[in-house]
Amino acid sequence: MTALTLTQICKSFGPVDVLKNIDLSVEEGEFVVFVGPSGCGKSTLLRVIAGLEDATSGEVRIGGQRVNTTPPAKRGIAMVFQSYALYPHLTVRGNMALALKQEGQSRATIDARIAEASRMLNLEPYLDRRPSELSGGQRQRVAIGRAIVRQPQLFLFDEPLSNLDAALRINTRLEIANLHRTLKGAMIYVTHDQTEAMTLADKIVVLRDGRVEQVGSPMDLYNNPANRFVAGFLGAPAMNFIDAATVGGPAGHSLGIRPEHLHIGADGPLSGQVTHVERLGGDTNVFVEAGTDQPLTIRLFGQHDIAIGSSIGLGYDPRQALLFDAEGQRRPH
Repeated sequence: MTALTLTQICKSFGPVDVLKNIDLSVEEGEFVVFVGPSGCGKSTLLRVIAGLEDATSGEVRIGGQRVNTTPPAKRGIAMVFQSYALYPHLTVRGNMALALKQEGQSRATIDARIAEASRMLNLEPYLDRRPSELSGGQRQRVAIGRAIVRQPQLFLFDEPLSNLDAALRINTRLEIANLHRTLKGAMIYVTHDQTEAMTLADKIVVLRDGRVEQVGSPMDLYNNPANRFVAGFLGAPAMNFIDAATVGGPAGHSLGIRPEHLHIGADGPLSGQVTHVERLGGDTNVFVEAGTDQPLTIRLFGQHDIAIGSSIGLGYDPRQALLFDAEGQRRPH
């Protein structure tokens, strides 16, 4: 069953077109991540789905029902915000129960749903605490628990990890992934962090300037990007781009090579000077000034002792390089 269908969604604020003819479907149980740079329209699109913004044109269907004029509370969705949005005067239990009380659910139902959600999120010891007595990670789990108890058709997450430190982001990301496997509900997750997108999604939607650039599984987008923007946005370190003509390719085209696909060798077709080395323990990133717009990045497995300032040659397997035309579109080679 299709959990969400968007058809030709447009959204304008005055003369500014923020969303442009977006078509998308999300299947039941699918984890879909909207990703893109700041200002690309991903949060606005989520708010249109939630009913917090009205689409200028187009159709939103949730569970097969048209919901363009349906208020947010009746759309069968639950949303988790970046800011937690907890009521400070209520306990954890009170925050999780509030929406259910407003729906008129029985006390037995409310207690059962809170017990199940708090068990899933390891919140049982904190049910009688107020938000001010919790850490940032615990508060975010309460916000997620408040969404779970509503048993929505569709979960919406708007950059929920942005306010957490690095270690908490990783832990909470794992919790959200485990939660999805447990609940098996459809989830839409907005982030500007491509690592979150790659590690969480069944399907990634890459947005730029209010349009969908490409939709696909994380590995499909990583290995087969439709254009240079998608190729450069996904991947850490980012893809290297060189003028294709410098290695015998067509003029006006560029060649994209992932950092892990470059290797150091004196007989390589590229050469340059090492400007920086990042020693990460399990990996080593080497940055090389090679006359390109940006320094080339080589990702080496393991630990390597490479001197800054040294001159090196670089090679690659042409079968692993991607060709892009002057407009940035992928081309066969």
